Amino acid sequence: MPYYSDDIIEEVRSRNDIVDVIGQYVHLTKKGSSYFGLCPFHNEKTGSFSVTPSKQMYYCFGCGKGGNVFTFLQEYENMTFSEAMQTLADRAGIQLPETEMTSAQKAKSAKRDKLFEINKEAATYFYKLLYSDHGTHALEYFQGRQLEPEIMNKFGLGYSDKYSNDLYKYLQAKGYSDDLLKDSGLVTIDEVKGGRDKFWNRAMFPIFDAHSKVIAFGGRVMGEGDPKYLNSPETDIFDKSRNLYGLHLARRTRADKFILCEGYMDVIALHQAGFDNAVASLGTALTSGHANLIKRFGKDVYLSYDSDGAGKKAALRAIPILKEAGITCKVINMEPYKDPDEFIKNLGAEEYQKRIDNAENSFMFTIRMDETKFNMSDPESKTAFYKKVATRIVEFPEELERNNYIEAVASKYNVGFENLRQMVNNIGVRQGMGSRIRDDEVEPARKLKSGVQKKISKEEGMKTSQRLMLTWLVEKPELYHIIKQYISPEDFTEGIYAQVAEILFQQFEESGMANPARIVSMFAGNDEESQVAEIFNTNINGIEGQHDWEKAIKETLIRIKENSLEQRKNAMDPNDLDAYNYIITTKKKIQEMKSLKVSVT
Repeated sequence: MPYYSDDIIEEVRSRNDIVDVIGQYVHLTKKGSSYFGLCPFHNEKTGSFSVTPSKQMYYCFGCGKGGNVFTFLQEYENMTFSEAMQTLADRAGIQLPETEMTSAQKAKSAKRDKLFEINKEAATYFYKLLYSDHGTHALEYFQGRQLEPEIMNKFGLGYSDKYSNDLYKYLQAKGYSDDLLKDSGLVTIDEVKGGRDKFWNRAMFPIFDAHSKVIAFGGRVMGEGDPKYLNSPETDIFDKSRNLYGLHLARRTRADKFILCEGYMDVIALHQAGFDNAVASLGTALTSGHANLIKRFGKDVYLSYDSDGAGKKAALRAIPILKEAGITCKVINMEPYKDPDEFIKNLGAEEYQKRIDNAENSFMFTIRMDETKFNMSDPESKTAFYKKVATRIVEFPEELERNNYIEAVASKYNVGFENLRQMVNNIGVRQGMGSRIRDDEVEPARKLKSGVQKKISKEEGMKTSQRLMLTWLVEKPELYHIIKQYISPEDFTEGIYAQVAEILFQQFEESGMANPARIVSMFAGNDEESQVAEIFNTNINGIEGQHDWEKAIKETLIRIKENSLEQRKNAMDPNDLDAYNYIITTKKKIQEMKSLKVSVT
């Protein structure tokens, strides 16, 4: 950060509305004065990721990640601060001044460049080996899968030699250090045995990021060996939960939909058949990170998972993740074949297109899978199935959408529309129609992240009080003129809170208003930025009405002052007359505060 002035940083930040920026990555729904969605930094079923326009900040009440628009891009896109700054400046049409990076930033940027370079070197080497005498059996494997030379070249397929240190020796000869090679994920270094390749005797699949840079590899063993498929470990440039195989090609298609598969060969086979919008997750189940990545380039997804039990379960897990990201989802039926590769080999691209055209609505697929768990010839079990369906329909927030699905289910299963709608309404009344984030899901001051009640220690209670006061000052700026008569930044005794309070009080004195997003920019490191975001997103339950608010503010104010006084007393020199006078004066002030009338709107 030192290489950009505070003013230019603030100009770039203020010209990029955080809701607009994050909304490109995360499906956000307005709830009150904030927006909520599924957190892109951890897996969750209930959206606890909040974005608040008035604060220009985001905060996840589940994992604790938070910050401003710069922090988000650094975390999500794995950018350096300067990269995030440049991206947002370009977005806002701002010309940045020529600057010099700090030595630490130069080192980080140089390392990333070297890792990209090493992966590119490895991909080129694997590609050449495939067409050498060493790669004959791997080439025969690809040809046996009916892959054409053009598609093999397009995906950069290759081969890793049968010698377990072949790539290590090649890259070492290129001048790359052991430390860099280890960090690339391509080599393990043993003090006794030396360097050993992560991949050897495998058919190789380079993994590209959305910008067509090689960031990792997947490898299928040739002959006997375990595991059959192996992927690169996560590195500084590779996060498997935020990258998709084939995306660098699929994003170029003019179609606004993606075909989502399970494996590398499925993607390659589909591209060869003309379906160049196919992608796959990288050896892991679909995550919200994948869904948010897809949302950046398309709005519809056709699931083309395996037709066996495991594939159906994977589809059922993926559907709600895609839906929460705001993606419309349909399911392609590939029976009697297992996967897209097998289907196209047997029936061809034209028949696969017909399956796309007749893809099943994801909700209807879900309840069809539910149906297999019930005995539809038994009245009691059949009723239980309809209750299950009704419970799922209740989750739709719009009445029109609920009625459309009630009609579709009633028609398919020959059940009365009114009967099913009444069942949906009854369940809705019991559960509360629609969905919202409950206070107990977003209240870190009251519960652990696991949701288990905990006894709050005195220290934790004081931290909560100080966070609350700082949050309220941001949300109710008129408070400042009341509380500044009684407390100062020095009364915030809990670590980083004192620093935040000092900056916040200064902002009020200089401009009469708070700018929490700018405060975040003053703290280096994502951990500190998240701590500041947490400070400005603290709430407690049970405050209703003007009287409760004013009482809570006054009691919190008194607790902070009493705690400050206690700490001053414990640290004072008994012979310090000034300290003694301070204690007497502060005690009188606390008595005054107890009769204080706080008035806020």
